[in-house]
Amino acid sequence: MIVFDGFEINPVHNGDAWKICDLCVANADRFKRYFPKTLEQNLNPTLSQLFVKKKVKHFENKEEFLFTLKQSETRVLVGLIYIKELNWDTKQGEFAYCIDYNFKGQGLMTKAIRELSNYAFESLGLKTLQIIVHKDNLGSVKVATGNNFEWQKTNEKGFTPPGEQSLDMEVYEFYKA
Repeated sequence: MIVFDGFEINPVHNGDAWKICDLCVANADRFKRYFPKTLEQNLNPTLSQLFVKKKVKHFENKEEFLFTLKQSETRVLVGLIYIKELNWDTKQGEFAYCIDYNFKGQGLMTKAIRELSNYAFESLGLKTLQIIVHKDNLGSVKVATGNNFEWQKTNEKGFTPPGEQSLDMEVYEFYKA
């Protein structure tokens, strides 16, 4: 679907279940705070198959879009990117993403979000995109600001990680020009 710098972004498909399971299990410590629901649904191959089946259906029904980020040559899954919380009336969606620890800090997610922002505007007809992030998640803040998302507000107690107190979350938005 989208190719850049030896990587590609594709809609999730049924053949991705094992790779998503491997990604989540290998990165469980990284994903447990901000991606707990995705993690708990991918702790074994059977759960991952159910997860992928559901996400493919969501994609087909335009309820939520899950994309994979893979190395083109090796087919290694390096990240997941959601366009979620869709409001078709206001034409708004939210990005959520995670990346394998072996690929963090290389600017891959910044490039992937840039490409998928164009897709969201041109192919989905969205007008506003959001990234909602905790201020201490510096990698995600950098993805947002590196793609010209502008800080809008703080959602007080906007997210509660498992076993933690609620966190204030920063809302960044990007608008179709």
